[in-house]
Amino acid sequence: MTLLPKTTEPAAETAGDRHPAATGFDLDCIPFSYRGSWLNLSPIVGLHRRSPDVHLVSHRTNLTAVLALVPVRDGTPVAAERRPTPASLAWQDTEGRIEVTFADRHTLRLRGVGLGLVLRAADPTLTPFTGTYLFADPVDGSWTFTSYETGRRYRVTVLAGRATAEGVEALGTAARQVAIDGDAWEIALEEFETAQAPFTATESFSEVVSRVGAEFADYVDALAPWRTAETPAAAIAAYVLWSATVEPAGFVGREAVLMSKHWMDSVWSWDHCFNALALGGLPDLALDQFLLPFDHQDATGALPDSVTHSRVLHNYVKPPIHGWALARLRERLPAPLTADQLEPIYERLARWSTFWLERRVGRGRRLPAYHHGNDSAWDNSTVFDADRVVETADLAAFLALQLDVLAGLAAELGRPDDADRWRARADGLFADLMEQLWDGTGFVAAAPLSGRRSPSRSLLTTLPIVAAHRLPADVVDQLAARIGELLTEHGPATEPVDSPHYEADGYWRGPIWAPSTVLVEDGLRRAGFGELADEISARFRRLCERSGFAENFDALTGEGLRDRAYTWTAAAYLLLCADEAARRSRGLEPGR
Repeated sequence: MTLLPKTTEPAAETAGDRHPAATGFDLDCIPFSYRGSWLNLSPIVGLHRRSPDVHLVSHRTNLTAVLALVPVRDGTPVAAERRPTPASLAWQDTEGRIEVTFADRHTLRLRGVGLGLVLRAADPTLTPFTGTYLFADPVDGSWTFTSYETGRRYRVTVLAGRATAEGVEALGTAARQVAIDGDAWEIALEEFETAQAPFTATESFSEVVSRVGAEFADYVDALAPWRTAETPAAAIAAYVLWSATVEPAGFVGREAVLMSKHWMDSVWSWDHCFNALALGGLPDLALDQFLLPFDHQDATGALPDSVTHSRVLHNYVKPPIHGWALARLRERLPAPLTADQLEPIYERLARWSTFWLERRVGRGRRLPAYHHGNDSAWDNSTVFDADRVVETADLAAFLALQLDVLAGLAAELGRPDDADRWRARADGLFADLMEQLWDGTGFVAAAPLSGRRSPSRSLLTTLPIVAAHRLPADVVDQLAARIGELLTEHGPATEPVDSPHYEADGYWRGPIWAPSTVLVEDGLRRAGFGELADEISARFRRLCERSGFAENFDALTGEGLRDRAYTWTAAAYLLLCADEAARRSRGLEPGR
């Protein structure tokens, strides 16, 4: 499935294009939304659930389909073509057109000519604790839907044309809807909590579309000033990030990029690192992405598994890639971080590292352990088939690299004793890693309770390449060769395609993923394997341009799998494109 429109010419931008807001995309893959809003318009209404109708979907409390938006003519639904761009979404047939745009984070403006629109409650049943209620507000004559699931109200104000309602003040199961029609009609649809002043338009519909388009164009320029005809998916990648961004609310205390505005609408405590890296052109937003999970660090120093509007999960953690990510982010920011910025980052990163050193190293053991595949973020990797509680090479390498970063930060902040302590811990951890988990041909995983070793050939076992500066040359050579063996036409598979455990849509048992691709590409390049890194980068960029920004991809066919608007995939594309553009601008030969 392509991310480009199904029924129009591909709208990828060309070199020098200054109007990325004109870029089209496929609404079945990417929701229509606005930076900062917890709302979107999409036919995706639940986990792998697709409706024939576009819905207003909220991501407060949970993913909730609030209202169906149904184009009609003379009261009969019309199969109109959908034409989304970052600034507006249109339904169109040969006789009429409906357009919608976000006026702000809480308000949508809609207008139509030749087509009417029905706004219908997605759930027809109202109980004392669930569902949607509809009433006419005597204060301003508007129609208001209330939603138990989101805890919010959705007000329809008619600016032109006429509206009729059905199911007003109805209880139980009933059709609750507002129908708008007229020769040329326009409405405002607002989300708010309990009460709000009557809606007054301060801009025309066209002015709103123009303003939003300019906002998005500026965003693309900040993220991808390097874009050319050779990076045709740059604007759409930026839109995936822009449209999945939400304002601070609930447990999300910063402007945050969710992993998706489909069902993967959380921030997981390693996913955020890749988004932060892609947002280096917007340094405040990038730092917010990096720091968000640290706002929920517990008393032991552990980061949560995930954060979203109404839930923080602590039953799992995620791997300590944050030292690696911080070092990479500092390379990408337009200005150095100040000591005032670095001090709290240092303290939080130190507590996160101490958690692994003190809370995850078993009695009589020297290496930290994951308690489940979810802790590694490779949930069902074959590394965890024999045992779920395991000491793995990726964990030790990530942590040792993070301790190296801490040592550098401590020295930079004038703490030489701390720098020596962190460096010594990193030295010891790496020595233990090589002694206990390197078998001469590759890294293995070991169960701390039984000592049993995993025979897995997963790409996960090659991730110590990110710490190549600490590895012996022969070990680096063997890791690079192993990564090369896992490389398919589209990128590095997470499980060998000839493995009996390989599954085409097996999550971490075969598909290609953005974060693993970025990690091995970065590790290989820093280890001196530039040609292999170039090939991995080029193949993944082509994959995204062909198959969009899915959660993961079939390693053999390149088909996008699972959630089709995943922000870390878009971020990875932007990262790899930016790095390639930077190498070219410096006149570096391929393979450097």
